Amino acid sequence: MKLKGKIRLSVWQYLALGYFFVILIGSVLLVLPFAAADGSSHSYLDALFTATSATCVTGLVPFDTATGWSLFGQIVILLLIQLGGLGFTTFVSILFMMVRGGLGVYERKVMMQSVGGKYDGVRKLVIRIVVATFVLETAGALLLMIRFIPDFGAGKGIYFSIFHAVSAFCNAGFDLMGVAAGTDVSVSLSRYATDPLVVLVICVLIIVGGLGFVLWGDVFDCRGNPKKFSFYTRLILVVNTCLVAISMALFLLFERENFAAAGYNFGESLLVALFDATTPRTAGFFTTDPALLSDSGYLLTVILMFIGGSSGSTAGGIKVGTFAVLVVGMFAVLRGRRDIDIGKRRIENSAFAQALAIFTAYLMLVLVATMLICAIETDAGFANVLFTSVSALGTVGLSRMSFGIASKIIYILLMYAGRVGVVTLALALGRKKTLSEIRKPAETVFIG
Repeated sequence: MKLKGKIRLSVWQYLALGYFFVILIGSVLLVLPFAAADGSSHSYLDALFTATSATCVTGLVPFDTATGWSLFGQIVILLLIQLGGLGFTTFVSILFMMVRGGLGVYERKVMMQSVGGKYDGVRKLVIRIVVATFVLETAGALLLMIRFIPDFGAGKGIYFSIFHAVSAFCNAGFDLMGVAAGTDVSVSLSRYATDPLVVLVICVLIIVGGLGFVLWGDVFDCRGNPKKFSFYTRLILVVNTCLVAISMALFLLFERENFAAAGYNFGESLLVALFDATTPRTAGFFTTDPALLSDSGYLLTVILMFIGGSSGSTAGGIKVGTFAVLVVGMFAVLRGRRDIDIGKRRIENSAFAQALAIFTAYLMLVLVATMLICAIETDAGFANVLFTSVSALGTVGLSRMSFGIASKIIYILLMYAGRVGVVTLALALGRKKTLSEIRKPAETVFIG
């Protein structure tokens, strides 16, 4: 029996399946015996968990990356981070350009959906993404070498610099700093908490990586002139700057006792607060152990992880644009206004409805995951599970718990949903239906 035509995946199915197959390939490579540090294979669940975390640029790990994986395993993780950070479709687009000399309409559409841009100028955008990523990661690695080569030696220092620069730019949060002496607890970048070079380089890489590929292109086209920026670029830059500045000030206030106990002066406290405000958006490194945060600092970190970075970037979360539309739309609705205005522009009500749907979907996923894990792994603790659930869905990588079988499976699903996107998953799983001309009668439901 002959098929009448080829099966064409929707854009959403293409994106969802692309990440799925990359994760599967990564998990097969990581389960190989020589991928483990001791030469014995890790369980497939641990390999799958790590491959998902790396591809989804999260940073949650079942065990320490430096001590649990061999050099081969670490390189596989690094490649998965780079692939997940740039986006599966970026590499597919490069392959199409190399093999076919160009992209078809379908490939351009997929590429643009993955980075949040328009359908024109795809080849130019792909080149920009690759070049900008290489330049920024190389610059970050070179700067980190100033500190890491004296600390770890030439070979190890260069390798550490490259690994952490890629991990920071891709907002992955994987590190090779090992664990605290006599424990299995990761130290992340805590030894460099007051080092201006390391802190500032990592923070800049995280922030730039979390702004989004399309935003860079707009800034480049406008030659850095803010007056020529698009409305979206100005909005994201303003909101992102406010989030970093306000959360930094709040961390200075909330964690003042912890900073004093650590012996930090004001300048050092500023560096630590900056890192605490930057890494939940959504990198996963830390210089302050998440388990030692005050209650206020804990809640602020959860909020920042939930918000995440910008659309079409290496970051996760509900996204900065969604957060901005939600806040402005909320005040507009509460004041009884018909339009949602931001400055001299009006936001469509459909955008507010979509933002609200995304927020609700993310919130429900976090609550359901937290409830299930708390029911199955009763010793984990509600606060720890909630924190890590938000971290997994927001592709952050900060954690306050060890993982059992149930939590590993649930967090694999959350990390995948967070990277692919809840909307993308819903559209990939849904069936395309023709809109009916017949509409049902409207009714009134009392709200508030």
